[in-house]
Amino acid sequence: MKKIVLSIALMAAFTGIKAQENSTKPFSHMDLGVTLGTTGVGFDVQMPVHDIVKLRAGFEFMPRFTYNMHFDVESFDSEGMPTSATLDRMSEVLYGLTGFKVDQNITMKGKPTMWNFKFLVDVYPFKNKHWHVTAGFHWGPSKIAEAVNAQEDSPSLFAVGMYNHLYDVAYTDWIEDIPTPIIDTETTGPVYMDPKIEKQIVKMGRMGIPLGKFTHDMVDANGKLHKQGETYYMEPNENSMVFAEARTNSFKPYLGFGYEGRLIKNNDKFHIGFDAGVMFWGGTPSIITHEGINLAKDVEDIGGKVGSYVDLVKGFKVFPVLNLRITRTIF
Repeated sequence: MKKIVLSIALMAAFTGIKAQENSTKPFSHMDLGVTLGTTGVGFDVQMPVHDIVKLRAGFEFMPRFTYNMHFDVESFDSEGMPTSATLDRMSEVLYGLTGFKVDQNITMKGKPTMWNFKFLVDVYPFKNKHWHVTAGFHWGPSKIAEAVNAQEDSPSLFAVGMYNHLYDVAYTDWIEDIPTPIIDTETTGPVYMDPKIEKQIVKMGRMGIPLGKFTHDMVDANGKLHKQGETYYMEPNENSMVFAEARTNSFKPYLGFGYEGRLIKNNDKFHIGFDAGVMFWGGTPSIITHEGINLAKDVEDIGGKVGSYVDLVKGFKVFPVLNLRITRTIF
C-alpha cells in the first residue's frame, strides 16, 4: 500500500509537470491552514513545488469525549458455564469474609485517542486550480481509542478480583485436593480457608463480565485456555482494572480529492476548501482487552452498547476522511 500511494503521488506530479511549463518558483510562498472534520482538529502548512503541485504537512488530533458502556457482573464455573448463584449471595459471602461489596453494574468509559502527523501531495490538474487530487500518508500511534473502567467502580472490581482469588484457592483445595493457604507468611505461617466456605465458594463459581462467545480455541495473555463457543468472562487485572484498546497500523496511506477557493471576494490571502478521501489503516482494527482478547476477531455475539461499538469499528476497513480547511497565505 505504501508503494502504491507513493507511486500514484509521483505519477500525478510527474504527469502535471510534463503537461505544462513550470512558472512557479518552488517554495515561493506558504499557506497556513486549520482543519476540522472526521480526523479531528488540526493545522498544516502548504507550499508549492510546481504550478500544479503543492506539498502539505501538518498535525491533527481527535478531541477527547467519553462514551459510557455498561456491563453486568455474573457468576460462572470452572468450565466457563453460568451458575445458578445470585450475585447478591456471592457478594454477601465476600462481604462476610473481607468487608468488601460488589456492585453488579460496571461502567467503562470509551474515548478516542487518535492523533497523526500527515504529509500530502496535492496535484491541481485543471486550469482553474480549484480542484485537486491528493496522495500521501498519516502517521501516529497505533492506539486510536480506549475504554477504561470508571474510577467509581474500582472498589467493586477490587472485590471481584479478591473473590476470584478466594475461588482459585478453594477450587484447588476442594476439587483437586491440594491444600492451598490463603495467607502464608513467616509471622502467621500457612492459614487455610474453612472447608465449608470453600465448598460454598466452589459451588457458586467465579465472578466476571460476560461479553460474548469465543469464535475459536485460544489461549489468553494469562495462559488460560478458552474453547470455541465458551462465554468470554472478562475479569479485572492485578490492578483491579478492566480496559480495552482499539489499534490500527501506525502508517496510514491516504488517497482523496479536494476543492479550494477564495474565502473573501477579491482577496487571495484567505481560502476555504474541503478534503474528501479514505485513510487506509490496515484492515479491520483490533480491539484488545487487558487479557489479550481481540473482541473484533476472537469473540462474537457481543450484546449491548459494547456490541454496537465493536460492530461499528469492525465495519470500517478504511477510515473516511471529510475535512473543512481554511487557509491564509503568510508569505
